[in-house]
Amino acid sequence: MSEMKEQALDFEGIERQPLRAFTEKAYLDYSMYVILDRALPQLADGLKPVQRRIIYAMSELGLAAGAKHKKSARTVGDVIGKYHPHGDSACYEAMVLMAQDFSHRYPVVDGQGNWGSTDDPKSFAAMRYTESRLRPYAEVLLAELGQGTVEWQPNFDGTLEEPKLLPARLPNVLLNGTQGIAVGMATDVPPHNLREVAAACIQLLDKPDSSIAELCKHVQGPDFPTGAEIITPKSELRALYKAGNGSFRARARYEIEDGEVVVTALPYQVSGAKVLEQIAGQMRAKKLPMVEDLRDESDHEYPTRLVITPRSNRVDVEQLMAHLFATTDLERSYRVNLNVIALDGRPRVLGLKELLTEWLEFRTATVKRRLRYRLEKVQARLHILDGLLVAFLNLDEVIRIVRREEQPKPVLMKRFKLSDAQAEAILETKLRHLAKLEEMKIRGEQQELAEEQDTLEKILKSGARLNKLIRDEIGADAERYGDARRTRIVEREAAQAIDETELVTAEPVTVVLSTLGWVRQARGHDIDPRQLSYKTGDAFQAAAAGRSTQQAVFVDSTGRAYALLAHTLPSARGQGEPLSGRLDPPEGATFAAVLIGEPADRWLLACDAGHGFIVRLESLFVRNRAGKAVFNLPENARVLAAAPVPAAEGALVVSVSSEGRMLAFPVADLPEMERGRGNLIFGIPGRKSRAGEELMVAATVVAPERSTIVWSGDRKMTLSWKDLQHYLGSRGQRGSVLPRGWRKVDRLSVE
Repeated sequence: MSEMKEQALDFEGIERQPLRAFTEKAYLDYSMYVILDRALPQLADGLKPVQRRIIYAMSELGLAAGAKHKKSARTVGDVIGKYHPHGDSACYEAMVLMAQDFSHRYPVVDGQGNWGSTDDPKSFAAMRYTESRLRPYAEVLLAELGQGTVEWQPNFDGTLEEPKLLPARLPNVLLNGTQGIAVGMATDVPPHNLREVAAACIQLLDKPDSSIAELCKHVQGPDFPTGAEIITPKSELRALYKAGNGSFRARARYEIEDGEVVVTALPYQVSGAKVLEQIAGQMRAKKLPMVEDLRDESDHEYPTRLVITPRSNRVDVEQLMAHLFATTDLERSYRVNLNVIALDGRPRVLGLKELLTEWLEFRTATVKRRLRYRLEKVQARLHILDGLLVAFLNLDEVIRIVRREEQPKPVLMKRFKLSDAQAEAILETKLRHLAKLEEMKIRGEQQELAEEQDTLEKILKSGARLNKLIRDEIGADAERYGDARRTRIVEREAAQAIDETELVTAEPVTVVLSTLGWVRQARGHDIDPRQLSYKTGDAFQAAAAGRSTQQAVFVDSTGRAYALLAHTLPSARGQGEPLSGRLDPPEGATFAAVLIGEPADRWLLACDAGHGFIVRLESLFVRNRAGKAVFNLPENARVLAAAPVPAAEGALVVSVSSEGRMLAFPVADLPEMERGRGNLIFGIPGRKSRAGEELMVAATVVAPERSTIVWSGDRKMTLSWKDLQHYLGSRGQRGSVLPRGWRKVDRLSVE
């Protein structure tokens, strides 16, 4: 007794389990719910639960294709109140998608009111403003529902029943396609053409071992409601259908009318307004100089009509459109993942053949159930007719029994060997049906039903007859609901964007860099960058002359190089903008040099520690914002302004030190490198600290017979090629002393 009392005290009525086990089970339950009951479609009818419930609820409300439209709120209320215990907005949005002829290839819902547009599919009106009913295509899903074809299940509160699946007469999962993201998996099924898919099903019925190549003779590829064209090679499409996943590319269609480009069809789920915005953005950025004007002439008659006006008739329209295909949504890539819930209730990625084969298994089972259901009805009716015929043949006796017996049913059953159902049917017969004419009707109905029974039994016993029936029904539905392909399959090369430099007029520019790292570009080569205005505390640092289509390279104080297109730099009419807004230099780094020219041009890179090397400009081009390491600087060294290397033979490297010494030696003595420290240019005594030591302050390269200008503040001294011979020496020497008064040199230039 005491032990029982202790157990009762210990028991708290609370289930206890490890947190790991609880969370694992809870997450698994959630993920399976999302996969099976929300995100992935059933292979059988191609519908998600919410779509199936919407269609069934509308049929129960009598909203067939020939009925009057009713408020969408009425349908949504029935769906969430009876079958789908979720939010009304999500339910209504699913209903809207089934009504949009640009979202579904074969819409199921016929809507009145604002149901969205291609530019903004979610711009539909609230459900209290719109009306809806089913379209004729819904019969493909609903026609056989009441014929014993599917299993039923209780709704969420157990008060009603709903179908587990709809008895689809066509593989709707391929016709309208679907998209969904579950837990750990997703599905992307593009829409297809009804007639093509039906033909592939018939092909599999006639020849079950058909190959993917044979099926793809019928199913050429996806067929979007918006048209356009698929440019992926057919071999890749076949591989996609074989594996059940992959990708393909779709492209807009256009025509030339009076010298203007008219886009008449857009890829699936592409907004015309967004495309125009993308093109206009390029025009504002001056990246489309060949386009003069854009117009959207779309209306009810022409749902898609985007007009692009070239600047002149000399514009290569094909090149222009190839550029727009590559840089806008006029061409898009689509992912395909035929991941569906198979007949065994498990999600699987199926190839085209496996998917259609399994759907045909479902269709065969559905037709068998329909035939058996009808056969049972026919047999039950024949049984009743047999009883009624007995009653008519013995009418006087039947009337006598009914009049005299208190319990006529058992007497009738015993007297004429009738079943309970037959006796009940006789007793339920009205007096008006006792005429002699009724006997003839019964015999006629018996004959018709007997023939139907014989036909049904033959079909159920013969696989060939069953296949022929399924084939004929699929063919009839394809003829009734099918239409021509809208999306053309045209194999084309992938579009290539026009090089940005080709879109910009090549103009002479001077790129100017300030000490604080601000950059700008001025038109022409005859400007004096030192005369430009600079922000307070800022001053001129370096400049380089080139063309607007070339890349400007910037070298920072740590020896890293960065590149930007010259035409993208701000105009010199202002004070420019900081390079740090476009580039990501190391913390504390400043920009020291700028280079611009042809990719093959050679430049001298040097530092005040006396080291330097020759580098080709193309080896400094880099696309990322962080640049790349080029100059391996000695400790405490600073990068000097870069100097172009002339192509003439015999050019000299001229360098000058802070002590007024100048050295000239052949440029051929310096190595050409892509990165590194280079060799010693100017011989500087041991550098232990920067305080009071001799530094190289400038270095340039002079072609033969050109003059060198030595600058000290605003003063300048011109040294001719002959004068320069006085300072000739070997690389790495300290050079000769400049004349008195020129011991503090700021920079060197070439004239």
